Amino acid sequence: MISIIIPIYNEGDNIKPLYSELVKALKKTKESFEIIFVNDGSTDNSQKVIDSCKKYNTNVISLRLKRNFGKATALQAGFSKAKGKVIVTMDGDLQDDPMEMNKLFAKLDQGYDLVIGWKKNRQDSFAKKLSSKLFNWVVNLIFQLNLHDYNSGYKVFRTETIREVNLYGELHRFIPVFIANQGYKVTEIPVHHRPRKFGKSKYGAGRIFHGLFDLVTVLFLTKFKYRPLHLFGYLGLTLFLFGVTGGSYLTWLKLAHGQAIGQRPLLLLSVLLIVVGVQIGMIGLLGELIVAIFFKNDHKKLPKTH
Repeated sequence: MISIIIPIYNEGDNIKPLYSELVKALKKTKESFEIIFVNDGSTDNSQKVIDSCKKYNTNVISLRLKRNFGKATALQAGFSKAKGKVIVTMDGDLQDDPMEMNKLFAKLDQGYDLVIGWKKNRQDSFAKKLSSKLFNWVVNLIFQLNLHDYNSGYKVFRTETIREVNLYGELHRFIPVFIANQGYKVTEIPVHHRPRKFGKSKYGAGRIFHGLFDLVTVLFLTKFKYRPLHLFGYLGLTLFLFGVTGGSYLTWLKLAHGQAIGQRPLLLLSVLLIVVGVQIGMIGLLGELIVAIFFKNDHKKLPKTH
């Protein structure tokens, strides 16, 4: 079975034509399918349109969140209900072309676990294009996956890969990073992207800052989740050494030249750096202790084997 998960937030005019295109495209696959619309607290007529689609097709599933929790939570709700062995995610704004699904399926069959629909000729505003390129460049710089469109809503992946990912906040942008971090194979192919016809984009300037904060979160979860001392230890050691260097310099001034150092700001700074460095290092040790206890006899957390 193929599970299609579509987060919806005030996309009432787009749902009906999207549903019609999806049914037409899915029938060509000759596979059983389900279409899961996740209403993320819409305030327009989105729920009524979803209900009308559900009325004529038993394969349509409606999930309704009580308020707008965000795309990551909506996707997580859809993942928890999906029954298919293959999951497709796409946006509800009609910009993703359902007829491109077969291309993604074909790439998935080549041995990949996640295939991203790369919006190569993106039909969006200049601001969205620019921020997207900057975001993708930074993520590539850190995680080295060499992808062009991490945040594309159009993805096809094997269900097993996403079951181990817990999405919240706005971490949906980093699904490829989470899946690749588990050892699965991730790739992308160009897909047709269409301009928006109905409704308004949910993009805002604040998303740039949200993305930066989320990037720090993902960096910690993927690189240092199981070895927190590698992060806090190096940071604490660096501060500690700066403090010791400053203290050593003041000690030399006092002993070699007899200068008074009690009123020097460097003295307070050196002591502060030493104390803070030790504290941060201790946080890393506590983190290591927590990780050791958490993973004791927990075989579910072992790496995947073939």
